[in-house]
Amino acid sequence: MPAIPTTMRICYVLLSPTFGMHQYTAELAHHHGFHPPAGANVHLVTTQVYPADRYAAAIPAHTPLRAHNTGLSLHSLHLRQLRHTWQAIRQLRPDLVHVTGPHLWNVPLLLALKRAGLPVIHTIHDLEPHSGTSPLLHLWNQLTIGSAGHILVHGQRYQQQLLARGLPPGRVSTIPLLHLFLGHKRRAQVQQWGLASSPDRVSYDPILLFFGRLEAYKGVDDLLSAWQILVAARQTGPYQLHLAGPGRLPDPWTPANLPPGVRLTNRLVGDDEALALFQRSSLVILPYKDATQSALISAAYFFRKPVLVTRTGALPEYVITGQTGFLSEPRNPPALAETLLQAITRPGDLPAMGATGRAWYDLHAPQAQDTLLALYQQFRQPGSQSFSLSASQPIR
Repeated sequence: MPAIPTTMRICYVLLSPTFGMHQYTAELAHHHGFHPPAGANVHLVTTQVYPADRYAAAIPAHTPLRAHNTGLSLHSLHLRQLRHTWQAIRQLRPDLVHVTGPHLWNVPLLLALKRAGLPVIHTIHDLEPHSGTSPLLHLWNQLTIGSAGHILVHGQRYQQQLLARGLPPGRVSTIPLLHLFLGHKRRAQVQQWGLASSPDRVSYDPILLFFGRLEAYKGVDDLLSAWQILVAARQTGPYQLHLAGPGRLPDPWTPANLPPGVRLTNRLVGDDEALALFQRSSLVILPYKDATQSALISAAYFFRKPVLVTRTGALPEYVITGQTGFLSEPRNPPALAETLLQAITRPGDLPAMGATGRAWYDLHAPQAQDTLLALYQQFRQPGSQSFSLSASQPIR
């Protein structure tokens, strides 16, 4: 992969403490070849309350504000801190600014950066906000699309939607979402394991894994109902369904009335425990009711695990049906139960599907890095063009 010119200074801006957004931002900073060993060319501007362990110590973090929430509520607006944030970015004298997550302050910042002549790329993660999202996100999306110099999305579906809305092709690009769930130290260690050529660090125990925050839009209720169908039919075999993540179980489920064979780890799961879950599980399940995309698919592939996902948002773009995973209909527990049964009655096929998933990851990860690098290099020059890397590109 070509190295970025040493004269180029990139400033990543993320004004909320949201864990997942920082995981995404850290991946951009670490693994796209944009910093020399000292990290002098990459800077982070963020809130004082952020998960610093996600980042390498070599990446300078500038914290001119103190935000405690996602930034999509009106009480997030504090003009003094907004001014301090703008000053911090300006003092860095970046060649390029990449805003990596939502915050109400982003729009005035984008306008100020535009007036200052700074090229700005903005990632939009939820072009189709999932159920339960703040109504402000819909308005924020529109304002951001109109204010940013270039929009980055993580699904061809969303690139096409923006083009259909009239956004010029030179203002929108797409690459797959590929970041893992680990902090910097653990991430560096896992990368050295060589899972692609030496898969001995993973196993396929009879564990079906749902990983992440228990939120209504993620379809945990549908998954539990589907599992109950299999339990009633005595078709679960030796498998255990493991739900791992913080949040509240959706009605009517509680920790006391979960179906047999369900294990609940109802808290934030640390890196070591999460790593063990992905190493041991046979299948990673994303039963979402509605969604845009999820990095958990590529994380499963990284650990050589197939996936079961629902046909919503851009999720199907990340799955080669029958080769890297299974697709099912959203909001349909009987259909989900049938797809689950297909997976668990083919235990011998799961390792081969996981290996194909890892091949998918190994194909797309360097291509995504090169695509984003080309965007960065080209976008800082006049006459920006569009870049597109499909998650559904075939594996050769």
